Amino acid sequence: MAAGANAPTASEYIVHHLAHLNTSGSAQKNIVDFSIINIDTVFWSVALGALMCFFMYRAARMVQVGAPGRFVGAVESLVEFVHEQARSIVHGDIRMIAPLALTAFVWIVLMNAMDLLPVDLLPRLGEMVGIHYMRVVPTADLNGTLSMSIVVLGASIYYGIKVKHPGGFVKELFSAPFGANVFVAPFNFILNLIEYAAKTVSLGMRLFGNMFAGELVFMLIALLGGAATWWTFGLHFLTGLGWAIFHILIITLQGFIFMMLTLVYIGQAHEGH
Repeated sequence: MAAGANAPTASEYIVHHLAHLNTSGSAQKNIVDFSIINIDTVFWSVALGALMCFFMYRAARMVQVGAPGRFVGAVESLVEFVHEQARSIVHGDIRMIAPLALTAFVWIVLMNAMDLLPVDLLPRLGEMVGIHYMRVVPTADLNGTLSMSIVVLGASIYYGIKVKHPGGFVKELFSAPFGANVFVAPFNFILNLIEYAAKTVSLGMRLFGNMFAGELVFMLIALLGGAATWWTFGLHFLTGLGWAIFHILIITLQGFIFMMLTLVYIGQAHEGH
């Protein structure tokens, strides 16, 4: 009875697992608060980014004349696939754009794949060293996904200015889509600002929404094992396995969508209205 009395309820379990380890030491109360940094999101993002760089570096070092190994062949196929996508979408110099798209795809897939780990594994290990809150899926944090979408926004603006030159870029802001007219120029400018904002927000929100929902489903499945009966353990295993297999598709698909939209937005920056 004592153990049951101390056990958290389903809502308390979910709320605890959705809390971030941040610099404030408490839950964020405001929608926007730049004084708070989610330490777990930053840590796992950087750690997985370093892991990605390590594997790419190893693949580059293992490239040899002749038949490549499976690992090198898989990396080469991925690089070639992303390069072909970049070349077909962006009509311009893609020497920096293709690596950006490749980085976005691999990095996001690795961050999404953290959702396949058992829900309580890393948080429990963290509790052993005094870390009471930890979320291990960086893409399930809106701060992480919006930061990546802001990078894409910056790249779009950069290439828009580089390709069209500063004068042409500013002129397009005030002349598209309703034409170069002094009376509609303010409306053109407002619409272009809204378009940039909508692209950025939707790009980040799409990835966040899918991964947050997937993380929440895994938590709900974990709660099925709370009752010690044979059929709940069986249901817990089967539902967890089924959702994990399906979630592999979501993990890869969300990385692919983010990569393709990155190429599309940068490709649009190369073209005039």
